[in-house]
Amino acid sequence: MELKELESAIEGILFAAGDPVPTERICLALEQDRETVDSVCQRLADAYSYERRGIRLVRLEHSWQMCSAPEYASGIRRALESRKPPKLSQPALEALAIVAYFQPVTRAYIEQVRGVDSSYTVGLLLDRGLICEAGRLNVPGRPVQFRTTSAFLRCFGLASLDDLPELPASTQEGVQMTMELESAIGRLQQQEQMEPEGQEEEPSAEGHEEPPAQAPEEESEPDGEGAEP
Repeated sequence: MELKELESAIEGILFAAGDPVPTERICLALEQDRETVDSVCQRLADAYSYERRGIRLVRLEHSWQMCSAPEYASGIRRALESRKPPKLSQPALEALAIVAYFQPVTRAYIEQVRGVDSSYTVGLLLDRGLICEAGRLNVPGRPVQFRTTSAFLRCFGLASLDDLPELPASTQEGVQMTMELESAIGRLQQQEQMEPEGQEEEPSAEGHEEPPAQAPEEESEPDGEGAEP
């Protein structure tokens, strides 16, 4: 398959899909190796950007997706009469940052770091499709773990999680915040590693009442006056 033909084929696949398409799937469909497919996709992405086209080709970890150019978002929104989604609140951004940097994490992790209940915030991020469930932690209660999604990468313009900026540590306040964050995560990990064995062996105190301790019976000592020699 010639280069121009391969470009057209990949372009058609990505346009028809709409959603991110794994590179491996494109390789199987066109009978090409991964290096060739990635090279052609990057060539198309560079061409769209250089020519200032109304579409873009973005890489999302191990997938590629065709989308509209961000600079024309307002015109596209008006044409399609779609509302701009409300911005994320500060609590939601905080919770999302914790998931992004320390994933997979449980809701207890998020609440421990933020210091407040995060049930609503986690639910909001799930509804937005920015995070998703990533299995359960192997500890008593088996809490659900969360990780970020490809929608998160797309919304923040990231090709992969490796593109996340460094945690703030350039100022004294930033250093303190980073240390507290890492310390909180470390404490939770230690607690979860220590809890399983102890909780399985020791019965729960709830619903099981131990019988009251009985005082030992006092043995009567023989009376010295009546004792026979």
